[in-house]
Amino acid sequence: MLHTEIQNFLSYLESVKQYSAHTLISYKRDLQKLSENIANQGMENWSAVKEHDLRTFVNSERRRGLSPRSIQRLLSSCRSFFEYLMIEGQIKLSPAQSISSPKLAQLLPKAMDADLVQRLLDFKPQGALEIRDKALAELLYSSGLRLSEICKLDLQDLDIKERTCRVTGKGNKTRIVPVGKKAIQAIRDWFIYRSELIESKETSTDAIFLNNKGLRISSRSVQLRLEKLCLQRGIPGINPHMLRHSFASHVLESSGDLRAVQEMLGHSDIGTTQIYTKLDFQHLSKVYDKAHPRAKKGAKNDN
Repeated sequence: MLHTEIQNFLSYLESVKQYSAHTLISYKRDLQKLSENIANQGMENWSAVKEHDLRTFVNSERRRGLSPRSIQRLLSSCRSFFEYLMIEGQIKLSPAQSISSPKLAQLLPKAMDADLVQRLLDFKPQGALEIRDKALAELLYSSGLRLSEICKLDLQDLDIKERTCRVTGKGNKTRIVPVGKKAIQAIRDWFIYRSELIESKETSTDAIFLNNKGLRISSRSVQLRLEKLCLQRGIPGINPHMLRHSFASHVLESSGDLRAVQEMLGHSDIGTTQIYTKLDFQHLSKVYDKAHPRAKKGAKNDN
């Protein structure tokens, strides 16, 4: 009974919510731990689980050395699962609703400065794959897309004339984002080679970005190709998400419009977007420390 409900929940996340395979694996791992713990206590159905039982389980995982971030993810999995059981009429109240997640030290996202982005993107590509890679990198930075989002893009999602792109993000939510002129030009250049690749490989797909076999490119391939591109440009340690962070930081720094950045990033909670205000303030603080005569190290005391 315990295992059956977990499988039904995972099927719901996959088919209705369209969660990624990676997310589903995390949910399955967390809920299997919970199921084993509950079964060891002699409970045979989820309606028997009370808040105290769940707290005992979470505390046991904490004592085993699970990090605060992992505990937070574990509780998130449990909350979602019990909410699903409530919707399905399996339980009346969620035992997870009053249990708070541990607070985490807030890590600021890493962003590239504008000069470094220009150094990465301003190059003349050699061959079809580099033309594709330039288009990928330009679009990641131009529109702040997640790695999974850019891989899922189809031809009908892009409006070159209007310079917009329809993006399907987390929870299968769609949004329209602007696309910059340089990204549009890079995509136009790629489309020439894309057509040739489709024809030579005799494949048929609506995916915008393809691998060398003429099929939709994978997230891992994008990561590896961007890594190679960065090494060629002498810029180590860059990943696709850093281009998204850089987009958010630079747009916010120039416009100050937090709501617009929230919409373009596809954040459901503006609190998630607000982390970029701290990143922007961090940058301003460095500028202040360097420029203000009373902030410089070794400044004389005027008493």
